[in-house]
Amino acid sequence: MLEFLNGLAPLEKGFWYVALISSAIFAIQSIMTLAGGHDMDGVNADFNGDLDHADAPFQFFSFRNLINFLLGFGWTGVVFYKSIGNSYLLVGIATVVGCVFVYLFFLMIQQILKLSEDNTFNIDNLVNTSGQVYVPVPENMSGKGKVQISVKGSHHELDAMTENAERLTSGTTVIVEKIKDKILIVKKIN
Repeated sequence: MLEFLNGLAPLEKGFWYVALISSAIFAIQSIMTLAGGHDMDGVNADFNGDLDHADAPFQFFSFRNLINFLLGFGWTGVVFYKSIGNSYLLVGIATVVGCVFVYLFFLMIQQILKLSEDNTFNIDNLVNTSGQVYVPVPENMSGKGKVQISVKGSHHELDAMTENAERLTSGTTVIVEKIKDKILIVKKIN
């Protein structure tokens, strides 16, 4: 099956072995991840070498990152072996590409983790948040108006009242002082 490796130089043969083995492991990891195999009891393929931040979602020294590095390293060596005559330069370039693979994986994981953020709107988290009056807010808690507030990129139009002695007109910038019965108590920002 691997007879084509017999006539190759030792360095080229090494690149092929690294590329093929890391590709096979990468394929298995990808299938297990997509199939949910990453949650199997007793199976943990990651080595956590960063003991200070063990709960971090991305560990630099992990089995997955080793495979990503070897994937970039091996295939770069295979592809450029005939083009780059200097073996030291080739190994250097392959090492840089392997590091780039690890970095790209890091960026990909960061983007995936953004998808899992809890962006549930909670009115109780609006204290000290600023917004603008949309529908005028009557003075001295005598009635309700509406305030527009932007939270995590989403705009919300919420009921508001004020304890101030003056009416808050449309377009006035306000800050939320407190929340009472799901109604924002706001005051004008001077």
